[in-house]
Amino acid sequence: MEHPLTFMSDGLKLSGVLHVPEGRAPGQKLPTFIVLHGFVGTKDKSHVELLARMIEEMGYCVFRIDFRGCGESEGARGEVRCFDQVADTKNAVTFISGREEVDPERIGVTGHSFGAAVAIFAGGIDERIAAVMSFCGWGDGERKFRGQHPTPEAWAKFTGILEEGRKHKAKTGESMWVSRFDVVPIPEELRSNLSPKAQFEVPVETAWSMYNFRADDVVADIAPRPLLLFHTAGDVITPMEQSIRLFEKAGANAELMIPTGMSHFPLSEEDEPHTRTLVQAWLDKFFPSPLRQNS
Repeated sequence: MEHPLTFMSDGLKLSGVLHVPEGRAPGQKLPTFIVLHGFVGTKDKSHVELLARMIEEMGYCVFRIDFRGCGESEGARGEVRCFDQVADTKNAVTFISGREEVDPERIGVTGHSFGAAVAIFAGGIDERIAAVMSFCGWGDGERKFRGQHPTPEAWAKFTGILEEGRKHKAKTGESMWVSRFDVVPIPEELRSNLSPKAQFEVPVETAWSMYNFRADDVVADIAPRPLLLFHTAGDVITPMEQSIRLFEKAGANAELMIPTGMSHFPLSEEDEPHTRTLVQAWLDKFFPSPLRQNS
């Protein structure tokens, strides 16, 4: 079952959908994952909707949300500030913990790409979060951008955009908007994985926010709660080294998976069975669902 819901975050009404798996007994409280979407993406018709449905089928409640300024949530369009998204995640934990279907002691957070970085940071600073799963995420914004703009020419172009945007804001008081692909390059052949509801222009301040965001600084604080760092070896969008560095900094009960032959979107049709097998095994070990145990 799916329940459209709204909740408040810093005075803004945010949109979410709660998935409740088949097999839940009346009154039963289940472990739950909050699912966070990628860069100026959306909870709907997206890679994280596929992620949400997969986790639901594994016996968990799932709450997929639109960050402020994205999808069906309130807030200025495209005005992504990483610490605002962390606040949205924490407020989603507060809200969903009161639902009758949800075990408030077993709420995990997961996300893809940008959402994965936010999930890790939120898990590092909020002890209510019982587990974290990161899919193709990142831990150091500046180093990530250097990997995404790897040549001297590409780096000069990107940092030039940042500086031009800073000067524009100082001079006019208004934001300079740029293509999302100037911030995070995505090959043409992979863009079909983006939600049709995603946004395709962002203010330069959004890029600055990501540049200065460091989940690396708090990833060790997730321990001893379980952490899965899942990063595809073939990721040409977010450098794989980001998850390797996160793993090096993480504490007890962190696990790193680097499956081969997949893109940045590990739930595309051909990759879904392998991804599902790996994630299910990790959940069975570190964060099991009673529905799975009773099946």
